[in-house]
Amino acid sequence: MAGVPGTGRRGAETGPPMSGASTLEVVNVIATVSTLLVLTATSVAAMIQLRHMRVSNQLGALMSLEHEFHTEELQKSFRFVQFEFSQRMHDRGYRGELERIGFIDSRIHPEMDVLNWFNEMGTLLKNQLVDETTFMELFGRLAVQYWEILTPAIAIVRRRRGEAQFHNFEYLAIRARKWLSDHPHGDFPKGAPRIPILDEWREEDSKEPQPLES
Repeated sequence: MAGVPGTGRRGAETGPPMSGASTLEVVNVIATVSTLLVLTATSVAAMIQLRHMRVSNQLGALMSLEHEFHTEELQKSFRFVQFEFSQRMHDRGYRGELERIGFIDSRIHPEMDVLNWFNEMGTLLKNQLVDETTFMELFGRLAVQYWEILTPAIAIVRRRRGEAQFHNFEYLAIRARKWLSDHPHGDFPKGAPRIPILDEWREEDSKEPQPLES
């Protein structure tokens, strides 16, 4: 019996068989994509590793500066600058030693130790070897304070040596001033609660001191 046209069961339709060339193209595409994924993952891992290394190096530099700052020799020089330097600058001979070309003995001029230390800090900051925010929280106010104290010495040293002298300290002071202007109350985390502090001696200290009885 003849079948009715259109009602007979048909087999599943299939495309033409994939040639060897097409199979090779698919394999090549998969291999290319896999290679790109591996390269991307490797690049990301390398960037993460470099970032960790940079953070580690920055931390090491800051710790080194912090350690040097607390050495007795440098602390002695800081005390000299704070309490004696301005008075010594009234001595013309003392100023002349700063102006003269050649070695300046830091045993006679302890301010040189402080100037060199701040200049070193400025070098690290300028070359991004330390994180600026962390650095400024630790040393920003100190840098501005001592720049203002030591400016007279820097001006004398630059008379014959030029403006390159202590220019990294100058850069540090500029950056520190800006940071302090942007963070006049420090960099305390926003929204974090503060601890109320009672200034129990404020009223007493605001009174005029009484003359000592003879």
